[in-house]
Amino acid sequence: MKIMVITSSPNRDGLTAACGNAARTGIEAAGAEAVIVDLNKMNIGSCHACNSGWGPCLDNHNCQIEDDFQGLHINMTGVDGFVFVSPVYWGDISESARVYFDRLRCEAWKKDSSLADKPFIAVAAAGGSGNGVASTLTNVERLLIHLKADRFDFIGITKKNRVYKLNTIEEASKAMVEYIKGK
Repeated sequence: MKIMVITSSPNRDGLTAACGNAARTGIEAAGAEAVIVDLNKMNIGSCHACNSGWGPCLDNHNCQIEDDFQGLHINMTGVDGFVFVSPVYWGDISESARVYFDRLRCEAWKKDSSLADKPFIAVAAAGGSGNGVASTLTNVERLLIHLKADRFDFIGITKKNRVYKLNTIEEASKAMVEYIKGK
């Protein structure tokens, strides 16, 4: 079993990275393989809204932009669940996460979406003031609904609650693996 952990912060030693590490620890403790994806290390360009808003993504579900998204998109089909971690930027997900989700819009129209019914844990990591966690998680939930994903858990973490929330992420990741095994 494979679980993809997707992080989206340029700070390799910050709260978002710690959350990704906690998820990996939980996944591996439950006996699954953690596939780590750092969106900030990838070359993923923004959606071009081809042909009046829809290019080949509408009909053949393939983006015509050639970059790292294609390989990531293909690899997503081979995993059983996801942990998505984003820093909170002005009450929303990071820029790299926004570009990633924008490019996934083709999945919303597929009958056999590679994300449909796969469980997701969404984590919003607010390293500064701690504000914006709720709005970030609400925005991610909206995206996951469009993608037909199984929304397993939503976790907000700040500098103030870091110690016990990192444990929560680890435990939630373990629980998600067990949930998938029981399906």
